[in-house]
Order: sequence, then structure tokens, then C-alpha cells
Amino acid sequence: MAAYAMWGLFPLYWPLLKPAGAVEILAHRMVWSLITVVAVLAVRRYWSWIKEIVRQPRKLALLALAALIITVNWGTYIYAVNTGHVVEAALGYFINPLVSVLFGVVLLRERLRPLQWTAVGFGALAVIVLTTNYGRLPYLALVLAFSFGLYGLIKKQANVGAAESLTVETLLLLVPAVAYIGFLEASGQGTFVDLGPWHVVLMVGAGVITAVPLLCFTASAIRVPLSTIGLLQYIAPVLQFLCGVLIAKETMPPSRWIGFSIVWLALAIFTYDSLRAARAARIGRSARTLDHVVT
Repeated sequence: MAAYAMWGLFPLYWPLLKPAGAVEILAHRMVWSLITVVAVLAVRRYWSWIKEIVRQPRKLALLALAALIITVNWGTYIYAVNTGHVVEAALGYFINPLVSVLFGVVLLRERLRPLQWTAVGFGALAVIVLTTNYGRLPYLALVLAFSFGLYGLIKKQANVGAAESLTVETLLLLVPAVAYIGFLEASGQGTFVDLGPWHVVLMVGAGVITAVPLLCFTASAIRVPLSTIGLLQYIAPVLQFLCGVLIAKETMPPSRWIGFSIVWLALAIFTYDSLRAARAARIGRSARTLDHVVT
């Protein structure tokens, strides 16, 4: 819950870093995220994984691709929040579970149950309704949903721990990030050292608030049932949505409420089907265990 709550409150943090632009914030986020996770690994004295990763070029390639994709995701999210599109960013994370299901069908050849197809269909309908409302595709939401869904798919294939994965990803991006920060500071366009110590603290904090919820999530993922995590994941976009409507005061005309209502209906169907399938699987396992004991 702490992980999803922190992710959900991100829209309150990024505006504090203005007048820094989205790309400058992104570069600092990469640098300070790396320093944070390296500090965590140093405290844990856990370095043996480095040799294992280096010996597996396929995993390195997957993490390099994941690094590029999460860069797109982070940059788009910061841009969306700092340009007054918090609600559209929340929409991206609402439809992300449906995008993940779609990837399962298209890329992994998984077969969907009828209710899953229904949920995906409602998700597509919601995008059509919101496109009509915005007068354009909700491209920020779609970029966030598809990039994060693809990121999750690649991370699943790589099968590397969260802290270790974030270390490799940010390390791969360190050189361009530092180069960009250096360019901004040298040309007088950077904001890191020009706006006082509080701005420096906030910029450094961008790395901390990136790493901490991820570590919380990783710690809980091995302890909490997947069905419970599936329900808790909606905490983040709900909080983001509330930040957009109640704090950022973004307009929500009736047609936009209709579009979001269709998304929420799709997620309700998807969640119900997931819980029902998980319950059936548990009953099946219990029956097989009982048969084994009787035998």
C-alpha cells in the first residue's frame, strides 16, 4: 500500500521542481536513482549478482531495452504532470492492466477468457469516447500505458530483482544523463545550482522517491498474494486522478466522466474475472492435494 500510495502522489512532487524542464528532471532522476539503489545494495552488501548479469548478454540486452522504454515512460509522465495533464496520466495507468492483457495475447499467444475480452473491448470503447472528448487521441495516456506494459513484459523476461535491475538500467543511462546535465549547466540553462539549496534537495529527492516505492513493492511482492496486489494496483491511478481533479483543478466535462466510467467498468470486469480465476485455481490445487493425500 505504501508503494502504490507513493506512486499515486507523484503528481504533487514534480511541479515542485519547476522551472526545471521535464528532460532535466528526468536526467537528475536517473542519476540520483542510481546513487540511491547503489547505497541500498552497499548496505545489504549484495554484489554477487553483478557477475551473473555480466555473464548473460541476453539479460543485459533486455535490461538495456527496458532502460530505454522506462526513460520514455518517466519522461512522458513528468511532462504530463508539469503541463496540466495529470488526469490523462492517471488514465494511462488505469488502462495499463488491459494493455498487459493485450500484450499477453499478441506477443505471448495467451488465450483470454470471455470476460477478459469484454474488459479489453470496454477499454477500447473508452479510448474512442475520450478521443472524441479531447478532440485527439489521449496520446499521453496511451504512451504511458503501452510503455509501462512493455516495460513489465521485458522485465518479466529478464527476471532480475528490482534493485539490481534499476541499478543496471540507470547505469546504462548514466552517461547521457550526466552529459545532458553538464550541457545545461555549462550553457546556463540548468536549474540545479541556481535556485538555492531547497531546489537541490528536491532534485536529489527525485532519485529517492523513485527507488523507495520500488523497493517497497519488491519486498511485498514475495509476501502478498498476486490477487491482492492486483486490487491494490488501482490505488496509484485513483490517487493520481484525485490529484488532477481536486488539487490541480483540471476540468472534467460530462463526456470525460463517461469515458472514465467505461474504463472503471472495464477494470471492474477484469478484476472480478481475475479473482474468480484465482479462486478456481486455489480450489483445484486443494482438490489435487486432497486426492494425493487420500491416495
